[in-house]
Amino acid sequence: MSETASALKAWENFYVIAGSTAGALIGLQFVVITLVAESRLRSSGHEIAAFATPTILHFVGVLLISTIISAPWPTLALPSIALGIVGVAGVAYTARVLLRARKASYKMVAEDWIWHILLPFLAYCALVSGSVMLQPHPLRALFDIGGAALLLLFIGIHNAWDTTTWVVMQATQKGQKSDEAN
Repeated sequence: MSETASALKAWENFYVIAGSTAGALIGLQFVVITLVAESRLRSSGHEIAAFATPTILHFVGVLLISTIISAPWPTLALPSIALGIVGVAGVAYTARVLLRARKASYKMVAEDWIWHILLPFLAYCALVSGSVMLQPHPLRALFDIGGAALLLLFIGIHNAWDTTTWVVMQATQKGQKSDEAN
């Protein structure tokens, strides 16, 4: 078995689990969006672009990372390039999310800044780092890449849960106010 295949083979189960989980959570996020739509809470496209769409893209990122790592590459050069592109695109997208979040009517608190901006930025930077180190130091790089994938998965889970609980609480408060008015 070549060194490339051996390095990637050791991570096979990790990426099968991470990729499958991300795929399932993408579907679950559609349920969250349906819940938001049915709540009839006022929100603009800025809120969806700043909070819901990034969650889907973080899950898609994990799925893409898992697919890239799981492919039978002849060398580590091509997955290194592909992962680097994903990482750089993620860093750029996180900057775009920051701009969208600033336009949203919802004012972010410290937890929002951490989970929606800081942690995704760090995860995508780790992915870029791992992609650069993949050829010269594959064992270390695969931990960077795996850590980035896992962090993106946890970010997505947290942010989907945060959105769901916020919508439920807002709908509950709105219902209580309308009951009090009647």
